[in-house]
Amino acid sequence: MAIFSKTQPAQDIRTENAVNKVVEIPINSIVPNPAQPRVVFDEYELSRLAVSIQQNGILQPLTVRRLENSTDYELIAGERRLRACKLLNMSFVPCIIITATVKDSAVLAVLENLQRQDLSFMEEAYAIKNLIDYYGLTQEETAARLGTAQSTIANKLRLLKLTDEEKAMVVKYKLTERQARALLRLESEKRPDAIHYIGTNQLNTAQTDTYIDELIKGKPGKPKVRRSWTYRAVNLYINTFNKTIDAMKEAGINCETVKNRTDDFVEYVVKIPLKQG
Repeated sequence: MAIFSKTQPAQDIRTENAVNKVVEIPINSIVPNPAQPRVVFDEYELSRLAVSIQQNGILQPLTVRRLENSTDYELIAGERRLRACKLLNMSFVPCIIITATVKDSAVLAVLENLQRQDLSFMEEAYAIKNLIDYYGLTQEETAARLGTAQSTIANKLRLLKLTDEEKAMVVKYKLTERQARALLRLESEKRPDAIHYIGTNQLNTAQTDTYIDELIKGKPGKPKVRRSWTYRAVNLYINTFNKTIDAMKEAGINCETVKNRTDDFVEYVVKIPLKQG
């Protein structure tokens, strides 16, 4: 794989046949893509990427398209790399110039991020909505361009029915996409408390569905959260309990224990004398 260092001399980007070849473009000539789906950029991760670029160069050129009647270029892929290069105060970055329409550029920008699978599902939903609204695509056209089912597009868009406060809470409590979509079954005034309960109790998808069903039925109180214990974890607690009993006996406490184990549970009866015999 070729490595493109920031120390490479600038090339004439107006030379013939520059399209689809790696050329260096002034960083100030690259403008953001209005369809960029990513809205959150981790500053720490950007700093790490900047250090890597400083030490090793850019391993993958950015992808851009030349804007009509302008000397500027629109970024299609490489937003994080571009931001990291700006942190390093680089003047030029290696790019591949492709020929693309405005609509194609937007679709490619979304695809590039979706294929990396590191967008949040909320960012995906906003990106799809921007494609539809800004470029006048139908859900069917969007699904075809993104290579997915129309039902998937519809489900993503449903998430945007949550209020901004609810979306922020969903992200804060790290709810899954299915859990966030299940919240739409509730009346809006019940959602914040529900998000808080689901998040703080770390409900899984099935537990979330059960909990929301109970809320819809109007049953008082909260459903019990059933914890899933592994056999190994249970034995760990049993061993700890046995060691506690042994320690009491070694200390001269003449306690009596009766252990009863069935397929469903382990029962201990412990008698601790209050007087020394």
